[in-house]
Amino acid sequence: MKNKELPKDVLSTFQKGVVIPALPLALNKNRHLDVRRQRALMRYYLDAGAGGVAVAVHTTQFEIRLPEYNLYEPVLQIAKEEFDHFAQINKRPIFRVAGVIGKTTQAVNEARLALEKGFHAVLLSVAAFKNASNHEILEHCKAVAEVIPVIGFYLQPAVGGRKLDFDFWRDFARIENVIAIKMAPFNRYQTFDVVRGVVESGRSDEITLYTGNDDNILVDLLSEYPIVVNGITVKKRIVGGLLGHWAVWTRSAVKLLEEVHDGRFNSATQLALARAIQITDSNAAFFDSANNFAGCITGLHEVLRRQGLLEGLWTLNKHETLSPGQLEEINRVYAAYPHLNDDAFVAENRDKWLS
Repeated sequence: MKNKELPKDVLSTFQKGVVIPALPLALNKNRHLDVRRQRALMRYYLDAGAGGVAVAVHTTQFEIRLPEYNLYEPVLQIAKEEFDHFAQINKRPIFRVAGVIGKTTQAVNEARLALEKGFHAVLLSVAAFKNASNHEILEHCKAVAEVIPVIGFYLQPAVGGRKLDFDFWRDFARIENVIAIKMAPFNRYQTFDVVRGVVESGRSDEITLYTGNDDNILVDLLSEYPIVVNGITVKKRIVGGLLGHWAVWTRSAVKLLEEVHDGRFNSATQLALARAIQITDSNAAFFDSANNFAGCITGLHEVLRRQGLLEGLWTLNKHETLSPGQLEEINRVYAAYPHLNDDAFVAENRDKWLS
């Protein structure tokens, strides 16, 4: 499928910028898929106003693909059913994203499955190419783009990604079926490399930028990048977010992005920067930055557990837990920034989502 074949309303909404939570994996105490709660999470995000959901990505746990779990297709199928059900009832366009990883054969097969399940695009991780040249990685990306529209993914090295330079991003953006890039290097220099690469690719108007920098969400959304190319200044913005952080307090994230798009912060710089710091501080607790992000998935699970959406913190990796002191940090930010959570919205709708 080429990008021009995407439903126009879906693509247009995605290009304007939306909230796209990264879907956590719901497990029961036996570490088996909890289908009821997995559906509830999907319903939560869609009812909260998210413009899309990213499924089978880092937050969903890459281990779902291992043969001993074999959960990649079941999770995509659950998401498909919830997307379809929502679409039958609501007229609001929703962008469907599936994560794709591995070397070319695996990635192409995953992309084909995503297309079969009705997904609009794939978030393509190239973490499997640790020491490969730009050319080798680009050929891999082209192979996946032959199947389905591609969203590039700059994943930070702390959770399995690799450094990718300006030249890579310029050439990546020139691949015809690339429609967007999620920037998540958690690094200002590397984020700028992506933006500059897109602008210098000549496809700036066709490539949509989404933040994945959970440590800098609001500043990313408020920033305009003026980049000079051949004597002409091109201005590029990051219009939305595809974020693990937005897997929690999602209703508040939707309201935040609406405020950004409405220009609510344009004349309130100090207010915006103060809010940005609060969000970053909350993310430090959820993502466990103090321990090099070791508890980034379980931290999200803890928030969803408090809200009654998940039963526990279980992951496929039995050794994955909250880090020492992480629970206290989550308690601290919960108490410090009550205006950032969406507990009341979840409490009002939780029983319906779990039914």
